Amino acid sequence: MSGATTLVTVLCAVRGAREADVVTTLGASGLQVTRRCADVVELLAAAAAGAGRVAVVSCDLPALDRQVVADLHAHGVRIVALAPPGTWEEGRLRAFGVDAVVDVDPAPDILRDAVRAVLPERSTDGGAPGTPGRPAGTGSAGLVPERRPGRVVAVWGPTGAPGRTTVATNLAAELAGATPARRAPHRRGRRRTDVVAPATVPPAPDAEVLLVDADTYGGSVAQRLGLLDESPGLAAAARSAGQGVLDAAGLLALAPSVVARLRVLTGLTRAARWPELPGASLDAVWEVARSVADWTVVDCGFGIERDEPLTYDTRAPQRNDATLSALAAADVVVVVGAGDPVGLQRLVRGLDELAEAGTAVGASRLVAVNRVRASVVGPRPERAVRDALARYAGVEDLHVVPEDGAVDLALREGRTLVEVAPTSPARRALARLAADVREAVPSGRGAAHGAVLEAAH
Repeated sequence: MSGATTLVTVLCAVRGAREADVVTTLGASGLQVTRRCADVVELLAAAAAGAGRVAVVSCDLPALDRQVVADLHAHGVRIVALAPPGTWEEGRLRAFGVDAVVDVDPAPDILRDAVRAVLPERSTDGGAPGTPGRPAGTGSAGLVPERRPGRVVAVWGPTGAPGRTTVATNLAAELAGATPARRAPHRRGRRRTDVVAPATVPPAPDAEVLLVDADTYGGSVAQRLGLLDESPGLAAAARSAGQGVLDAAGLLALAPSVVARLRVLTGLTRAARWPELPGASLDAVWEVARSVADWTVVDCGFGIERDEPLTYDTRAPQRNDATLSALAAADVVVVVGAGDPVGLQRLVRGLDELAEAGTAVGASRLVAVNRVRASVVGPRPERAVRDALARYAGVEDLHVVPEDGAVDLALREGRTLVEVAPTSPARRALARLAADVREAVPSGRGAAHGAVLEAAH
């Protein structure tokens, strides 16, 4: 048995007259064309049925995009694409993440060798070749520079409006090294937080930061920062990534600057538009973001469950794809909870759910409790919250953001805390959080994490 040749089953989705030549070429010993597919729908159906281990597709196959490639990989099917060498079609196919690209009119031996070469070796744990997921080494060649020094920070928290967007927007401003705005002071009375004595905050080195609103349930970054944007920048970036044409210049064009060194990629205007943010496309967005920003801060939605396979007979969009994609790409995950009894209970459960989901493997984790106040927690609220999280969740290193009227002032004016109330307690707490985020990711960690993710997929 050891000397027997393993039969490689092939799905052929090649358009035009060359299809017959391809089928004839792949009829060699050890290869067998099991299905000739007329379109992407038939190709995906054959892959889901396990009819083939390799798909040979042409560059002009309608509806072929990054999501289709991801679906084929999820079914354990490797992809060899036919395209003219050195053309935009070849670059586009590589951006989709196909496993190999050969000449549109290849020599028979070249095509047969390419089909055999894309099949992975049997895994060391005894698993069968062709396991679901993106094969190692495919990535998005030609889409972004190979070296990705930027880091991704996912700001996540359980349901109940714990303040994910507040933390994300102000964390992004702190990472960018934003300074107090030189604007006319507010004149409608002084708040208590305006007269707090200055305190030392960690120094903030200048960095290019991209803030992304990936909350598909209730994105509000644009409103919080006073941006009148009816065209979601993230959706446009995802569409370009899905077609394999997103590059650094295109991403920057979609992300306006709000303060020095801080750009914003706005989110969906309606929750019903969530299918516009498929995970396969967002994976490419995060990779491009690493090439244009030192830090990419992603405001995530609360949902991390994967229950869609229970409700669909076929492969369908994942409701929480945006959040799951951001968590999988993150170098640091900042978990945010609300500083009240209900919020703390949700935070404890949320930390368990995040660990069980396994979506942020390898990422550093920081925990922040927002809006901590004596009126709902009792005397010495910070000590009470720290003791509760240490006892019930094992969180010893906790960031506490106190209730602060300056947050309302910043929301009303559409600006960040560092602009309107640089000495406020909440701003100082978030500046310390930003300092710990910097320390949590050593220089070069972002590139290494991206490489690990590609190999894992």
